[in-house]
Amino acid sequence: MNHLLKGIVGAIGLATAALPLAAGAALSDDKVKIGVLSDMSGVYKALEGPGAVIAAQMAIEDFGGKVLGKDIEVISADHQNKPDIGASTAREWIDAKQVDMITGLDNSAVGLAVQGLAKDKKIITINTGAGSSALTEEQCSPYGIHYVYDTYALPVGTATAIVNNGGKKWFFITADYAFGHSLTGNTSKVVESLGGEVVGNVNAPLSTNDFSSYLLQAQSSGADVIGLSNAGQDTVNSIKQANQFRIVQSGQKLAGMLVFISDIQSMGLDIAQGLQFTVAFVWNQNEETEAWSRKFYDRHGAMPTMIHAGVYSAVTHYLKAVKELGSDDGDAVRKKLGEMELNDFFVKGGKIAANGSMLHDMYLVEAKKPEESTEEWDLLKVVSTIPADKAFISMSDTVCSLVN
Repeated sequence: MNHLLKGIVGAIGLATAALPLAAGAALSDDKVKIGVLSDMSGVYKALEGPGAVIAAQMAIEDFGGKVLGKDIEVISADHQNKPDIGASTAREWIDAKQVDMITGLDNSAVGLAVQGLAKDKKIITINTGAGSSALTEEQCSPYGIHYVYDTYALPVGTATAIVNNGGKKWFFITADYAFGHSLTGNTSKVVESLGGEVVGNVNAPLSTNDFSSYLLQAQSSGADVIGLSNAGQDTVNSIKQANQFRIVQSGQKLAGMLVFISDIQSMGLDIAQGLQFTVAFVWNQNEETEAWSRKFYDRHGAMPTMIHAGVYSAVTHYLKAVKELGSDDGDAVRKKLGEMELNDFFVKGGKIAANGSMLHDMYLVEAKKPEESTEEWDLLKVVSTIPADKAFISMSDTVCSLVN
């Protein structure tokens, strides 16, 4: 009898001891490795860049530094806004460095290239930085998630507000690559659906320093509104130069279709005041967003953009899915993420749809007047909330092959 009991106890002990090993064995390379692929040195550096790496590290630290008893590692690289460099880096990460998830990707051409590569290798990409709706529409992927914003959501808030306020005739200055064309196309649809018209468009190369010829074309077009389908330093340069031409003072409106708080801080409220645009996150919107943002500021020296906040949220929820499953298998984790309700300081009640779009509320904001600001980064006020079901493409309208 004693021998039998000892045998049972010993078997139970062995089974119990084996549990952590089994969980750990479900992790590829015996760890979870996350890659942050971003513009670390160019026109989008302030929007994501090194700040995205900090946000990912903060998420891992707040998660406890481990998942399933194993280490979580972050690696990063500069894609230089070049799809070939982005794709080759991602390939090396997946094939040689066993990266389990890639995030960042703040350039639509890069994002599409990396998402396509990762699809073939069954690796999850959580795109926090690029805008093109093609990521979840024409080029959707069973492993691709579009997390923060897209070129459908941006004009829903901004263009709707401007057209309804009398800005009927639009001229676009468009960043000449996938993101810019997608944003102009989606904004044009919103404008025209509300009874407005597009009277012209001009394409400007990425990282343009001199917007004078484009602005003069827009100024002479007879448009009520000049839509800026660009981002980052390109947006800052175009708005600053528009101010020099006194375009707003002459009666035309500027519509920044993708503007970040870092852009407003760079321009200053003297120039930016009154500018309305759509965002996914405002750092001082409530106590929860402010508490996290001040921690981020202490490490980065600037308040977070919506992308920085989105990286933290994306990494956190990815790790939650891995923990709940006991595995970092791409198919299983993507399925789990689609089942979860996402909740943190960045998103409340978020859901990842079948096409990969993370559905959440967006916000129409306005740059404050200088006298309304109480501190350096107190720059924006929320004008209205755009519910998730209005902000993003519905699953009945999507052209993603995974849905219809």
